[in-house]
Amino acid sequence: MKRTRAAMLIASLTTIPTVSAIELYKDEQNSVTVGGFIDARIIHTQGESELVNGASRINFDFKRQLKNNWQAFALLEWGVNPVGSSDIVYNNRFESIQDEFLYNRLGYVGVKHEDYGQITLGKQWGAWYDVVYSTNYSLVWDGNAAGVYTYNKDDGAINGTGRGDKVLQYRNSYGKFSFAVQAQLKSDDFYTCDVVDISLNECEALFNQGNNAAQKVEFNSTYGAALTYSATENLMLTAGINRGEFDIVYAGGRNQSVEDLIYGVGITYGNFSQPGWYGAANINKNENHDTDNLGRLIKDAVGVESLISYRFDNDIRAFIAYNVFDAGDDYVIQPNFNADPNDVFKRQFAVLGMHYLMSEDTILYIEARKDFSDFSSTNAAQEAQMSQTEDDGIAIGFHYSL
Repeated sequence: MKRTRAAMLIASLTTIPTVSAIELYKDEQNSVTVGGFIDARIIHTQGESELVNGASRINFDFKRQLKNNWQAFALLEWGVNPVGSSDIVYNNRFESIQDEFLYNRLGYVGVKHEDYGQITLGKQWGAWYDVVYSTNYSLVWDGNAAGVYTYNKDDGAINGTGRGDKVLQYRNSYGKFSFAVQAQLKSDDFYTCDVVDISLNECEALFNQGNNAAQKVEFNSTYGAALTYSATENLMLTAGINRGEFDIVYAGGRNQSVEDLIYGVGITYGNFSQPGWYGAANINKNENHDTDNLGRLIKDAVGVESLISYRFDNDIRAFIAYNVFDAGDDYVIQPNFNADPNDVFKRQFAVLGMHYLMSEDTILYIEARKDFSDFSSTNAAQEAQMSQTEDDGIAIGFHYSL
């Protein structure tokens, strides 16, 4: 079966996570490659300047040719913090703050066949990412409106829309169409408290004491699907949905069943890596899918991401991106003792960037963010805390891919 451009791009999300890789071993049946990148940047935001890690990572990609045209494969990827821990707080978790030098990002195994598709099991990019990944090309301020990095800018592991944990996924393509379906098979219990700066153990203790400010959350399996249509060589259309369910048990004895839902569409024109114009946009509607900057669950919101870039013949690529995640007011599930019914949550910012491709795998860049967010609240302390991780900023960095 002839593979379309859409199928190859979507397959690259799971099987070839880096632009380039170094082959370590190859024989008639097996191959092992190493990939990843090191990214370091100087960033100035929130009145501070610091040298920080830029989500650097390393991965090992294993492939084994089987009989009847089947292939087995596995991938292990770790985040790497080559510059040490950083305590600066800036928008988006481009650097997951970790004490360890290595921390888990991806890890899955699978089999694939040109006609029958591929099936994978493990921690991997969710089907939802197929819908929205084409706006995620800023090296510093990638978007936080597409419903990928949920639960206050984490990696989307909990609900399977980002680097989902415990995911079973199937992919295939037919003509101009490619699709992905998945199930995230898990059952997680955790505690939440309507108290600022409380530890997990303290929160659990409040719940056991029957304090109404504490809740136990039972998060069950999630399910997702995405469809990509390659309309022309340069134009791709995407659509998808992801759904989960969790039960909230309040310390006072009341139970509440909540649906975690996101659905949306995207459009992509061109190739970000190639000379010329590139453009992408996506929009989503979500319910109980993400949290505000205080960790409070958002009842419903609309997210929009967009990016336009142009790569010149001299290997300079300029781009501008605009993102908005609008929950409006009255967005927090009740009862919540930290919630004001007049609170407004609207994360909104633009990014202007310039990348100089010294080679296809070596980039010198500068990116600047202008914040237009609105986090209005009658509680001045909460409004200040909400705004703390959203600010203007500028970053200069160096990106070296293996």
